[in-house]
Amino acid sequence: MAATPTRTRTTAAPSASARKTGVREQAAQTTRDNILKAATKVFARYGYEGGSVEKISKAAKSYDRMIYYYFGSKEGLFIEVLEEAYRRMNDAESRLDLDTGNPLEALQAVIRFVVGYYRKHPDFVTLLNTENLHKGKHIAKSMRAREYSSPAIEVIRRVLDSGQAQGVFRQDIAARDVYLLIAATGYFYMSNRHTLSAFLGEDLEAPEAMANWELFVIDSVLRTVAPERSPPRRKAN
Repeated sequence: MAATPTRTRTTAAPSASARKTGVREQAAQTTRDNILKAATKVFARYGYEGGSVEKISKAAKSYDRMIYYYFGSKEGLFIEVLEEAYRRMNDAESRLDLDTGNPLEALQAVIRFVVGYYRKHPDFVTLLNTENLHKGKHIAKSMRAREYSSPAIEVIRRVLDSGQAQGVFRQDIAARDVYLLIAATGYFYMSNRHTLSAFLGEDLEAPEAMANWELFVIDSVLRTVAPERSPPRRKAN
């Protein structure tokens, strides 16, 4: 009996033009990413005015024309730098493993994350300082900025809903206000740490000082969301 020939399935190799296209696309994405990373460092160090296109292209080992090609303008690049900074924080926050069934622990985890994120990413704080000096005019032109604030507030809302249902949080507290309280205390400490260190005569960047502030913020927020107690009665004169 003749042997049955074995059939082998072959896959056509990609054409040379397809390979070249893939390489070009990868190279273009790498160039764009390098410019964005370089711009983040340059804007954080020199601000918006001082962060020139020339400095950015030099730091990225690229050319000025590539910045205009990928981002349209220096302002367009700065807006994407801000968007990317918000996106990274949003992505990190989305990886939080929260047990909303234990709202007290969950809220503390959110506070530690926010305070810790500002501490670990000083460039983010500096970029926000720069944009606030410009009254937010650049980020106001972003089509994506609000996408990154909504999840953060939604996380806190879920934690508050659980705590309110269990009676461990007050009923008249809004997620937006709690978010602002956490963000304000975490951001203010880091954005003003240098001047406050000189003013107070102590190193606010010391590990013990930062750990103490984190505990203080946790205590402050938990006191704020705790069920209201009846005000103490005044003693008669």
